[in-house]
Amino acid sequence: MDTPDFAHTDQAAKNRREKSVILARFAWDRGITGAELLAMTDDYRRRLAREAGAHPPRTMETWNYVAALLDEKTEWARNHPDHPAAARAHPDEKIMWVKPPVRSWFE
Repeated sequence: MDTPDFAHTDQAAKNRREKSVILARFAWDRGITGAELLAMTDDYRRRLAREAGAHPPRTMETWNYVAALLDEKTEWARNHPDHPAAARAHPDEKIMWVKPPVRSWFE
């Protein structure tokens, strides 16, 4: 007898989409890109999810979807720069999640 795969039911896909939108909105408002999100450690992504008010996703599948949503929104914002939804609400908070590269003293 086959074991049911609850992670890939229609309801699970719906829940994953809803959580992904919540996480993408949080990241978008802070200026976090899809690549930056995927480059974060698991611990940072879990903290980001909790801060966004979502239970941290168990798999990378959800995070990959969030990154795709962020990339899609970035492209849309590039094409609609004057639209209010293209603005980021908390870009100053990006530093809390994505650290700038450390520059050498010799540069």
